[in-house]
Amino acid sequence: MKEKKLSIFEKYLTVWVLGCIAGGILLGKLAPGVALALDSFSVYQVSVPIAVCLFFMMYPIMVKIDFAEVVRAAKTPKPVGLTLFINWAIKPFTMYLIASFFLGVVFRGFIPGTEVVKTGQEVELWRSYISGAILLGIAPCTAMVLMWSYLAKGNDGLTLVMVAINSLTMLVLYAPLGGFLLGVNAMPIPWQTIVLSVTFYVAVPLVAGYFSRKQIIKSKGKQWFTEKFLHLLTPVSIVALLATLVLLFAFKGEVIVENPLTILWIAVPLFVQTVVIFSLGYFVLARLLNLSYHDAAPSAMIGASNHFEVAIATATILFGLSSGASLATVVGVLIEVPVMLMLVSVCKRTCHLFSECNLDLPQCHNDSEADSTAH
Repeated sequence: MKEKKLSIFEKYLTVWVLGCIAGGILLGKLAPGVALALDSFSVYQVSVPIAVCLFFMMYPIMVKIDFAEVVRAAKTPKPVGLTLFINWAIKPFTMYLIASFFLGVVFRGFIPGTEVVKTGQEVELWRSYISGAILLGIAPCTAMVLMWSYLAKGNDGLTLVMVAINSLTMLVLYAPLGGFLLGVNAMPIPWQTIVLSVTFYVAVPLVAGYFSRKQIIKSKGKQWFTEKFLHLLTPVSIVALLATLVLLFAFKGEVIVENPLTILWIAVPLFVQTVVIFSLGYFVLARLLNLSYHDAAPSAMIGASNHFEVAIATATILFGLSSGASLATVVGVLIEVPVMLMLVSVCKRTCHLFSECNLDLPQCHNDSEADSTAH
């Protein structure tokens, strides 16, 4: 069987995002009216060009989901329960606390100024950045985590189950949790807009993905769907993401040029949050539940990674393409690949900590040999 690897788009996602930052800033300087004109072409405050880009960011993710896998959740209640607990009972609140500590206290003096968001209200920039972090914190990953689990030699079946369950859970919990935490952060909360955001950017691609997947498999077969159709779709989501980022940075270029360390200030709490959530899930809770390595690794990484596509879409529709919240969600994209690859490496180096470890890894073989010698 051919070994799966990160595609050129996925492997160098950080590089592409950096290129979008440069391209967006250049576009903002040379043709400031282009991005503004595109974003102003809207229906009910939803930018049509951005909506098209964001739909194509989401559809390739949703069409991969096999909801028949959800029935398997009953067979693995402990890892599924662990992931749900981390994603919805812990992660949103730790993200708010960590982001508030760094952006609202430690770095607050380095983040001057205010902005007028889409609702017409004026808010401090640091508060807007915290809002972007909140939207990342309530969006558990349902896409690239499939690759992180594969690279860590985790349980692919469990990962598929959790992708489906997280997608369904977001439909119910994303809006109320987001509204609550944004309210705690003293940000304006247009409830109709946040519900519309979840409906348009999660429910519509989810339904489209479900029915098109069913029809394509019925007419072409599962093998063609997996090997041909999904392969063609792989770059679509990332290209749509990058196009959105160019427009976003065309708006935010001035802020970055004037305060070049802004991205660093935002990246610090996002990095800390990712490591904290991973460590809690992998080193603490998974071991308390006596999970196997194959279940512990994907359970922890699903909690640690973010569904940045949904976060960007929500920040854009709630507060505007030019908002600090939108910029903060993009920083999540910027650090996602290198940080998650680091955590994959941590998993593989520490697999011997778990009750069973039969990976084709030197660490595991060494431990197994040591155990057999001792006995």
